[in-house]
Amino acid sequence: MPWWAGSSRYWIRYMDPHNDKQLVAPEKEKFWHPVNMYVWWAEHINRHMIYARFRNMFLYDMGITSVQEPFESYQSVWLIMAEDGRKMSKRRWNVVNPDDIVNEYGADTLRLYEMFMGPLEADKPWNDDAVVGAKKFIDRVFRLYTESNIISDEENKNLEKIYHQTVKKVTSDYETLNINTAISQMMIFINAVQKENVFPREYAEGFVKLLNPLCPHITE
Repeated sequence: MPWWAGSSRYWIRYMDPHNDKQLVAPEKEKFWHPVNMYVWWAEHINRHMIYARFRNMFLYDMGITSVQEPFESYQSVWLIMAEDGRKMSKRRWNVVNPDDIVNEYGADTLRLYEMFMGPLEADKPWNDDAVVGAKKFIDRVFRLYTESNIISDEENKNLEKIYHQTVKKVTSDYETLNINTAISQMMIFINAVQKENVFPREYAEGFVKLLNPLCPHITE
């Protein structure tokens, strides 16, 4: 079958990937459907969602899926452009290989940088210098937790307001997918912490949880 056929039902196989008798077991399909959010490249999402929804309606009529509409919501994402501002292309020799970035800076840096570039729905040019900036922020956080010796069971009223502001904003921004502004707030918080002599353990543990979705390696 053409590749569009497979890509228009792939999420259903994720529900039960090792089943060699059915597309999906009914109890697993009912547990996972509908998909909370469908994320796709903006230039393709409209056409792809038409195919995916049409195929799901067919599977619904066949009794294989339990929902007529498979997605509760969707989020389109635009392109990361080359440093020259053009679309990345092998024939232009302007492609950034993510494996190279991971090997040099680590996967946490790549994740953090890509989410910090700007809103998900906007085209964004790649910038090697900004990758270095993301790595420096991660290094600052790592040193703060492993070398500074300021994490303590003591209280610090100077950090109370900024900590709670950070928890509220980052939580809200994650829910609305404004991840770049969540990162900005976390940077503001770390700047405030580094001016203090006491980093309350409660705040230190809370911040690790806020950063974990973006930097799971160092935060673990």
